[in-house]
Amino acid sequence: MNHFSLQRTLSVARKEALHILRDPATLFFALFIPVLELFMLGYAIDTNVRNVRTVILDQCRTQESRRLLRAFENSQDFKIVAQVWSDEELSRTIVAGKARVGIKIPENYSRQLEAKQTAKVLVLVDGSESSIAAQALNVSNAIALRESLLRVLGDRSLAIENMPRILFNPDTRSANFFIPGLMVVMCQMMAIMLSANAIVREKENGTLEQLFMTPVKAGELTFGKLIPYLALTLFEFSAILTFMRFIFQVQINGYVTTLFMFTLPFVFTFLGLGLMISTLVATREAAGQAAMGTMMPSIFLSGYVFPLDSMPIFFQYVGYLFPTTWLIDAARGVILRGAGWRELWVHSLVLWSMGVVAFTLAMMKFRKRLS
Repeated sequence: MNHFSLQRTLSVARKEALHILRDPATLFFALFIPVLELFMLGYAIDTNVRNVRTVILDQCRTQESRRLLRAFENSQDFKIVAQVWSDEELSRTIVAGKARVGIKIPENYSRQLEAKQTAKVLVLVDGSESSIAAQALNVSNAIALRESLLRVLGDRSLAIENMPRILFNPDTRSANFFIPGLMVVMCQMMAIMLSANAIVREKENGTLEQLFMTPVKAGELTFGKLIPYLALTLFEFSAILTFMRFIFQVQINGYVTTLFMFTLPFVFTFLGLGLMISTLVATREAAGQAAMGTMMPSIFLSGYVFPLDSMPIFFQYVGYLFPTTWLIDAARGVILRGAGWRELWVHSLVLWSMGVVAFTLAMMKFRKRLS
């Protein structure tokens, strides 16, 4: 009977360690990516909502109204990014996603304060992001109460009454907030996982060289392989959209065709990234690790769970480098806010630019590997 041999065990361990060291891509994604994500998310994520983009409509334009607006801005929960001059502009700015909160101070605000009457302030809150909605309501009520205590009326009525109104998701249903973003994340996962394995599978099976012996060109090979994945991802997107509408009862306020105009370049981008991964790695395990390495930053830095406004400015710019950020905002805009092409055309331009760049770099890398 052979006894357990430590020498043989160490020999096998040494052989396996050499295999790991000879596969730097797997080693990189196994060791470096988790550490990078730890530092990225540790510094970027802040569960306290801060610097919510706010648009103001000050119809009073007096010292009292400016004092109230300073109180909002000094709280550091609100960041005034725009001033408009009509109710239509106020609504359009929020629908376009340029601001998450709108503050309207009526023309008679100062007169009511001078007459010892209750002055009313309208606060419009974008309900498509539940964390922002809850924080904005709480802080705006607290500011109105604090300012009122400085102007106590004779009958002990509040001098300033905050009138909040939650737009687009008045019941603050979590399904309305999470499912549009989840739909985007699921499509990203499917697109990049499938395309990352497209070329690697041929490498492992030893059939890639056989394909090169045929008259099929490199561009024809890659496009031919990715077209079915494009169709599958768009089908999944349509299925989730259908379930969202009829099973989870999330009302779609915009046009579905507009949403697909943003989804197509988004899927195109991640198919290109998946293709680039497939040219860099040799095994499907490494391709899967690399594809999953893109998921966590995309989820946490895209505004899907935590609002971008609350992140340090550096990570806000990092978040804008992810296609997920742009499609999640566009999906919430179309589905919840009823936004259209006029409000979201920049999103389409950015997504198509990312798609062209990703696919061009992937094709260049693929051709270089072939040569």
